Amino acid sequence: MKLTGAQILLKCLEEEGVDVMFGFPGGAVIDIYDEIPKSSVEHILVRHEQGAIHAADGYARATGKVGVCLVTSGPGATNTVTGIATAYADSIPVVIFTGQVPRPLIGNDAFQEVDIVGITRPCTKHNYLVQDIEDLAGTIKQAFYLARSGRPGPVLVDLPKDVQNQITEFSYPDKVEMRSYKPTKKPHIGQIRKVVKLLKQAKKPLIYSGGGVITSGSHEELTWLGQKLSIPVTSTLMGLGAFPGDDELFLGMLGMHGTYAANMAVNNCDLLLAVGARFDDRVTGKIDTFAPNATIVHIDVDPTSIQKNVSVHVPLVADCKSALAALKKETKGTLDEYDWASDHGDWVKQVQEWSNTHPLTYKDDDKTIKPQYVVEKIYEITKGDAIIATEVGQNQMWAAQFYKYTKPNTLLTSGGLGTMGYGFPAAMGAQKAFPDKLVIDIAGDGSIQMCIQEMMTVVCNKLPVKIVILNNGYLGMVRQWQELFYEKNYCATCMDAQPDFVKLAEAYGAAGFRVTEKKDVESTLREAFAVDKPVIVDIRVEREENVYPMVPAGASLTEMLLV
Repeated sequence: MKLTGAQILLKCLEEEGVDVMFGFPGGAVIDIYDEIPKSSVEHILVRHEQGAIHAADGYARATGKVGVCLVTSGPGATNTVTGIATAYADSIPVVIFTGQVPRPLIGNDAFQEVDIVGITRPCTKHNYLVQDIEDLAGTIKQAFYLARSGRPGPVLVDLPKDVQNQITEFSYPDKVEMRSYKPTKKPHIGQIRKVVKLLKQAKKPLIYSGGGVITSGSHEELTWLGQKLSIPVTSTLMGLGAFPGDDELFLGMLGMHGTYAANMAVNNCDLLLAVGARFDDRVTGKIDTFAPNATIVHIDVDPTSIQKNVSVHVPLVADCKSALAALKKETKGTLDEYDWASDHGDWVKQVQEWSNTHPLTYKDDDKTIKPQYVVEKIYEITKGDAIIATEVGQNQMWAAQFYKYTKPNTLLTSGGLGTMGYGFPAAMGAQKAFPDKLVIDIAGDGSIQMCIQEMMTVVCNKLPVKIVILNNGYLGMVRQWQELFYEKNYCATCMDAQPDFVKLAEAYGAAGFRVTEKKDVESTLREAFAVDKPVIVDIRVEREENVYPMVPAGASLTEMLLV
């Protein structure tokens, strides 16, 4: 079967099981767009290329599949770079197809030409410039394999316009063999037995769970290990939902805005079992004082993440699911002979005492609407059965602290890069994947304006995403730092000049609600969530409310500023 390059691309997507891609057309990809109506792959037209990559990212996080986006050359390609870096920082499997000028014009400063392969080399897992149509199908097969295997990440495929028009016999490879890329999936049994021995010796063990647990689909194994061995669990922002957030063993998030109990547990544990986490600076605080009394075990599929930030006593390079399954198998036989609950009883009692003494809290009143109260109400209304996306800043931290995530793939947030504008298009991607689920973007009034044009995308595609704006009239997180560390010099953080978000929603053909009094929060949220179309809920919250606990930059985890 002889096909053009454009046709081959779409056939490859069908072979990979891709059902939807997000994109924006242009001259360098017009031949691909000419073929899309004949394909089974649905195309969602976004209003900005950044929306396309974030939507593909949100789709990937919500489903566990590879997200796909398609954009043109030059500015179309460069508009995806922030989203590519976002996916790279959080290890999200996305394949980005970019158009390129014809091969004879590459390097001649042609119209809408950029070296997107060079630009994205530092923020992709791998990227390709396809220079021969004979390589196209094999390159796409490799791109999907690389994106989803090992430590997942974004892969970019740059397609010159003339390659899209060339014709060749189509054949899609059955499998991928790459001599230079063979990620280690299975753990070394000797290391597994070392970990089990350490678990038996430990009196104060703690599991530190990261996004790798969700990516690998190992939440059930993690939950079994924590519950059966009676080990308290703390989580990174990216790992929320891997262990049930309503379980008494769950201490909440650790780190800069982590809970008092989680940070105290890290400081006092004698064994720290880190699973699918990378010891980010927002988690560790001052490295020299992180987990000072602990033997550290680090499980990660990426060997370059081990020993990178923190010295590790027992490294275990493996896929999280394989490693946790092996730990489960090795410890399962001990349940009858070894009383884990009794052995860790005093420790569990201690961490629960920390949780009870210093819970996540805020000073509530009836005169103002506290943002934490809004997030609590969202959880109460949804009972945790929703997909929550967030923007970045205070709204993100309150969503992490005051909503209990009981299932994986239900929190979509830019953890590593901290990309403002991420949440709404990511929610759009998740809603496309799960049209019957409630998808909510918890936003700030600053972040939401960065990709607000995607309101037209959700309206046109009947994607009933709910946007809840915690509107404090500030760029809240920067303002908080200015208050605490810069003598309230609120330079460039005041957002008094704002659009009328209700009228804006209505202008796009969506529904808009505004809440200015606490008594109306719950009823308005319930009404908004019941509307079968996109919604913006503008909630005017306490303007100078801060996120606590907070560990100042460079301080130890125990040096928390509390409410």
